[in-house]
Order: sequence, then structure tokens, then C-alpha cells
Amino acid sequence: MNYTLKVAEIRKETEDTVTLCFKQPGLKKIKYIAGQYLTLIFRINGRRYIRPYSFSSSPNVDTFLEVTVKRVANGLVSNHINDMINVGDSIEVMSPMGDFIFGTDDAITDVYFWGVGSGITPLISIIKHILSSTASINVHLNYGNKNHETTIFKDQIEALKTRYSERLTIRHFHTKLVLDEGNPYLIQGRIDQDKALSILDVALDPNCCAHYICGPIGLKESVKSAIQTKFGRLINVYSEDFELVKDPKDFIDIHTQEISLTFEGKLHKLEIAKGKTILEAALDADIELPYSCQTGNCSTCKGKVLSGALKMIGLTKERSDLEEHEYLLCCSHPLTENVQIEIQN
Repeated sequence: MNYTLKVAEIRKETEDTVTLCFKQPGLKKIKYIAGQYLTLIFRINGRRYIRPYSFSSSPNVDTFLEVTVKRVANGLVSNHINDMINVGDSIEVMSPMGDFIFGTDDAITDVYFWGVGSGITPLISIIKHILSSTASINVHLNYGNKNHETTIFKDQIEALKTRYSERLTIRHFHTKLVLDEGNPYLIQGRIDQDKALSILDVALDPNCCAHYICGPIGLKESVKSAIQTKFGRLINVYSEDFELVKDPKDFIDIHTQEISLTFEGKLHKLEIAKGKTILEAALDADIELPYSCQTGNCSTCKGKVLSGALKMIGLTKERSDLEEHEYLLCCSHPLTENVQIEIQN
């Protein structure tokens, strides 16, 4: 289901990051879970663009539905949002999606959050939820940026620290910084395996801890390696993925192929160049297929293969919910000739 939301406020978080604050619909409120994302739909120069952005707001804490968008170099949509969107504008959105959420578990006493740059967005949503809705869970935020000026939600984080000083520990990692010896929670450099390991070097029961990671692949590898080294296993570790991780070896058996695609009753012939997903090729041909996350985490772009074979590349989570012959076109590549796909509405 799609909604049209009005921008009630725009907050400038840093020089290149803004938060869009949407008013809830008057009749039917949009329900979401902290850590999920909202998919925004734009028409720019006559073409449709769809982008998912994590909620930075939290239900029962914030009045508005809020998403925070950092400008990306050559990013058409992120630049459009930062430069062109104004208070009062109406934007079409899809229903909230995503499973990067905090599950209720009475055994959990400590939750560690690991983020870099705009990766803080879903983390701050979950942090606000935990602090406001539980009384005994300790929260540890480990957050990397260049410096104070580039730190998204700096004031909001400080306000949370003041309010929940007994339960919230914050460690800022700055890559461009002169060390301040008077502040032990300001650490120079990026979050690497050794630094993550030193943070975990306490008497922790791994069964009572949870870890949420959002940032580049290097951060995920460093934190997961530290957890594995410290506890001997990965347990209660969750990560949000904003991009598909593709190994060149996965493309050895992939070749440029022409496929047939049926969408809204119309047959399309598409050439899928090696390295391009079926979704990318369709969008390039101005075929407005449904899609959202583009990372294989939702099912919006699902298609059914009628003949031929496809290969999904870059999935970070096992998908057991797809039926036989169903594929996610955002990460699918033709393996054989004579591939025929049908998109069922």
C-alpha cells in the first residue's frame, strides 16, 4: 500500500545531511517498528526513482515520521532531497518494511550498536525505542565519523546521554582529530577489530548481549571478527545492508543474454549485460517494475521464472520464503538462454 505524506519540517543535521519530518496521515496512521525503513518515490526529469531510507524516528517517542538522508556524490535522489524538497511538499511512500529490529528477549542485558556516518540512522531509532520502553537494558553506542562537525544527530545523542546517563554509554571514533586526553570516550581512528575487541573486553555473557551493525563492509567484518575472537562464536549479531556485496567469482558463469519479461500484460525483450541485474536493465529501459530495497532483503521486485535459469548474487541473508521458481530481480542474473519471467501483481 502506498501513502502520500506531507513534509512538516526539515532539519539540517550536518552540512550534507537533512532529516525529513512527515506528518502522519489524518485518517489511518502509518505503523512501523524502530529500525525499519520507509521507501520514497520521486519523479525526476520524467523518470521514476525509488529509494529506501531508514527511519530515524521511533514509534511512541517521536511525533513525526522521520527519515534522514545524507548527500551522496553523484547521487541523483539524495541530492534532490537535500536541494529541492521543501516544507509543505507531498511525497509518495510505500508501507514500512525491514527486519533490522530489536526483538524482545528477557535474557538480553546489553545491546551494542556499531555505526559509521549515516549508518547511525536505524541505530538511533532502535536506541530510542530500547531506552524509552525498557528499564534495565544497557545501551552501548560506538559511532565513527570524521569529526564533530560531520556527526549526525550529535545534539540528539547528547540529549539521550543526559537523560539516560546510567544506561547509555557512547564512544565516538573520529578519523580527523587531535586527541583529547580528558575525554576517554573520544577515540582517534576508525572502528577496527582491535578497538572493537577492547570494547568487548569485559565480563560479558554472549547470550545476554546483542549487536547491531550498520555501515560499510569493513566495519561489519571488523566487528564480527572481534565478536568471534572474544566469544568464539557469533550470536545475536544483526547487520543492515544498504548494498549488494558482489564477488567477481560469482560472475564466471554469467554472460550477456536476452530475456523475455512480462509485466502488466505486456511482453518486453531485454538484453541483460553481464554484471547488470534484471531489475537494473528493466529500469534502464524505462520499464517501471516494482522495487524497494535493491539488496535482496524485501520481496517487492519478486518475479516468477517460466523457463530458463537465473542466479541470485549478493544476498547476505538466506531467503527461505521464496517459492519454487521465484527470484528477486534486484540481484538476479540470467544463467541460460530462453529465460522467460513474469511479474505478478
